[in-house]
Amino acid sequence: MNSIEASVRNTNTKGEVNSLRQKGEVPAIIYGGMEENQKIYLSKKHLRSLIEQENFLSNIININMDGKTINVLPREISYDPISDDPIHIDFLRIVKGAKIVLEIPVRFTNNEKSTGLKRGGVLNIVRRKVELKCPIENIPTELVVDLDGLDIGTSIKISSIQLSENVKPTIQGRDFVIATVAAPTVFKEPEKPVEEATAEETEGTEETVSPTTEESEEKTPAEDKTKEEKTPSEKK
Repeated sequence: MNSIEASVRNTNTKGEVNSLRQKGEVPAIIYGGMEENQKIYLSKKHLRSLIEQENFLSNIININMDGKTINVLPREISYDPISDDPIHIDFLRIVKGAKIVLEIPVRFTNNEKSTGLKRGGVLNIVRRKVELKCPIENIPTELVVDLDGLDIGTSIKISSIQLSENVKPTIQGRDFVIATVAAPTVFKEPEKPVEEATAEETEGTEETVSPTTEESEEKTPAEDKTKEEKTPSEKK
């Protein structure tokens, strides 16, 4: 379980909050349960190292403050639109018996032992995260799917994943699919139609046909007119 140091925050104005940020601190708040909301601040450097870890938003964190430890769950992070630095974070106080809805990531193991994947099949992931309703003190960090021995055509459903006690998917009434081992997809270029192929083969090979003898010997209108006219002597 991760932990981070924090201090009580007594800021009342926006200027005081901005002053904390300029010093490399991130304002935050702890809420939930019967206790009052607690304003705190923590190191941006240490917080960023936690945020960069996988599944940060579904992992319980210990906040050490004034000699005591508070178990919390990160709920919402605000970022600076220019620097992308965290500028505020909300923590939900862990209260025994309470339940919460979270999206839990799915992790696939033993890909190299899957019969279907060895044969060239493809792992088709339908859901990379599953929304679960679980006790706040019993939140799974991930859902593990073992691909060992799975062949082409296998559907991996939520019922094949063993969930902890009192942890249930929010989708009820059907055994929904998480992933499938599908057959390989091979694209084959369609063959050209015979007519199209013939046209392409003959294109550019046409010969220019010379005029026939009759066409070459055809008299022009001017020549015909000259022959039809009689000379002056003939007219007499």
